[in-house]
Amino acid sequence: MRLENKIGIVSAAASGMGRAGALRFAREGAAVGVVDIDQAGVEAVADEITGAGGRALGLPGDLRDDEFARAIVRRTASAFGGLDFVWNHVGHPGPASVEGIDMADFDIAIGLNLRTVLLTTEAAIPELRARGGGALLYTASTSGLVGSAFSPVYSMAKFGVVGFVRSLAKRLAPEKIRVNAICPGPIDTPMLRVFVARPDQQRTAGEDKEALVQARGRQNPMGRTGKPEEIANAALFLISDEASFVSGAALPVDGAATA
Repeated sequence: MRLENKIGIVSAAASGMGRAGALRFAREGAAVGVVDIDQAGVEAVADEITGAGGRALGLPGDLRDDEFARAIVRRTASAFGGLDFVWNHVGHPGPASVEGIDMADFDIAIGLNLRTVLLTTEAAIPELRARGGGALLYTASTSGLVGSAFSPVYSMAKFGVVGFVRSLAKRLAPEKIRVNAICPGPIDTPMLRVFVARPDQQRTAGEDKEALVQARGRQNPMGRTGKPEEIANAALFLISDEASFVSGAALPVDGAATA
């Protein structure tokens, strides 16, 4: 198993890509702290892991609470005896427009996409250092590699994530702590349904979200949207020892969309 005896955390793990990652990591032998604001979802994922013979700790709560953002590290390390990796997967789409922007929505987006991961990272570094190294993984986006006309605030935040990853990778490399980002393209998740429903010139009046998701997939060079499990597979590689010389990378998983 590729994560045997490893201990980690996955945030935003109650659904979509985070859920797929938490389940995959557990199947590969990791003990997983399952973090999300959705308590029922957290419990369901943790129960699925433990029901299959794995180890999981449900950690429901709001990562906008600074203490909780740090405490997930302490509680996971205490429960399982240390920490080897964190996948900071939490994110927020933010407001669609700049003109007339809702600053409260902006603050939530920046808080979830940047502040929370900074605080969790702050808490995680000493735990990883105590294990002689480890892996920090962050979910950015293809919108953190190229501009997004329909999500400029989201793009702003995810460019920030990529910059943080590249800087932190250099800072922590001497301590054998690897730092990478995964940059999903259009993946069949609840958040994609937020993005495709935003006004644009290609949308047909009255077209429902599922039809829009299918249309978005057809625009991809591979002719489809990605699956959460495909992101989980890439995340598994980046946190595993197979990626022992990979740090500072922002890996697109996008069906060639940014190629």
